[in-house]
Amino acid sequence: MLFKDQVDFVRQHIKKNKLRVFMTILAATMGCAFLIVLASIGFGIQDTMRKEILQDQAITEVEVYPNENEELNLEEIKSVPYIGAIVQRTSMDVMTSFHLEDRSIQGNLLLTDMQEEEQSNLKLSEGRLPQNESEIVVGYHFAQNLWTDAERAKVVEEEADLPKGYEKSIIGKTVTLSLQPYDSEDAFSEQWEFTVVGVVDIPARDWIIDQSILMDKLWLSKLKGTYEENAEQIPENFTYTTTKIYTDSLEHVKSVTKDLKDMGYNVYSVSEQLEQIDVFFMAFKIGLIFVGTIAVLISSIGIFNTMTMAVTERTREIGVMKAIGASPKLIQRLFLMESAWIGIIGTVLAVIISYAVSYLANWILPMVVGTSLGEDGLQDLSITFSLIPWQLVVLASTISIGVAMISGWRPARKATKIDVIQALRQEL
Repeated sequence: MLFKDQVDFVRQHIKKNKLRVFMTILAATMGCAFLIVLASIGFGIQDTMRKEILQDQAITEVEVYPNENEELNLEEIKSVPYIGAIVQRTSMDVMTSFHLEDRSIQGNLLLTDMQEEEQSNLKLSEGRLPQNESEIVVGYHFAQNLWTDAERAKVVEEEADLPKGYEKSIIGKTVTLSLQPYDSEDAFSEQWEFTVVGVVDIPARDWIIDQSILMDKLWLSKLKGTYEENAEQIPENFTYTTTKIYTDSLEHVKSVTKDLKDMGYNVYSVSEQLEQIDVFFMAFKIGLIFVGTIAVLISSIGIFNTMTMAVTERTREIGVMKAIGASPKLIQRLFLMESAWIGIIGTVLAVIISYAVSYLANWILPMVVGTSLGEDGLQDLSITFSLIPWQLVVLASTISIGVAMISGWRPARKATKIDVIQALRQEL
């Protein structure tokens, strides 16, 4: 019998029991769709968390901390392959105020090496990096937090909304820096003037307020000397330095992190957090797939019953086929093709339904969550509740079709063992 004839044979018998086959396909579809949709939740949440991490910080950034009572050996660190830049930012335990015209702000002063900042690809929303000691770069929200004394008083008394701050371009403006100890009400008499030449790019998260000031590290000794001359006592930890290493590419973050750990340093990088998340969600997704597979196995009961009834109903027909020379392998193949057809149709429908459910979930659920919490902003959340990668489709399809084939194997084997004489004696 030609393959085309085998297909026609299967199709004819399926048409004879449309309702029963339809209900069997429906069960297979629901089982496979449940498996895909359930597992897609794990993929969706993992994708959301990875995006949040990667947009929250530089993906090539590695934070390095020395052990207690030790210092970082920068020369040793520079010998590690694939390091592009080593950025050290130093802050001081002193109140730093910046003034522009009648406006002022207490910013977070950070002293750094501008050449290393440039090599680390520090992103600016406008302007450029400083080229001499009298130039500085300010945070994205520096200008909008430059308030007058009257505006600041209204905010403190909660009589007005947050002021808009300095609405003109801050680039090219001259600001004045003054120092004031936290335990004193008066600032030091000595002041310094700087020109703003750049503005750092907007933070990845909307709730982060960046009003920091990046200044050349050569000013550290001058500012520290001024503090020593005017203050009665210098805090024990007057300066605090953070060290961040930037690799050539994301692929090298893991190897650089390992090398630094081998040197005895305390290290944190995005790759470590991503690895922890991936391990957790791997177990989570395996659990979801296992639960979904149970639904597919339950649907296989329907396929088994359908194929068993088909064999029973076609006993005489099978006997005739054997009498005219049909081999047991051919008879088995015909019934396996029928069960496979049910599995394939059910899987195709399940994939279509799963993508539709996934799309609706990602569209509707953020609005539902936002409405239920009473916060309009949550309705526009970029949260992926469901994600269906092609690997999940392949895995679910393999499980679904495989289970369908296994369910039909036993009835197909039963069909090959039907006695020809007994089958022909059976009444029509």
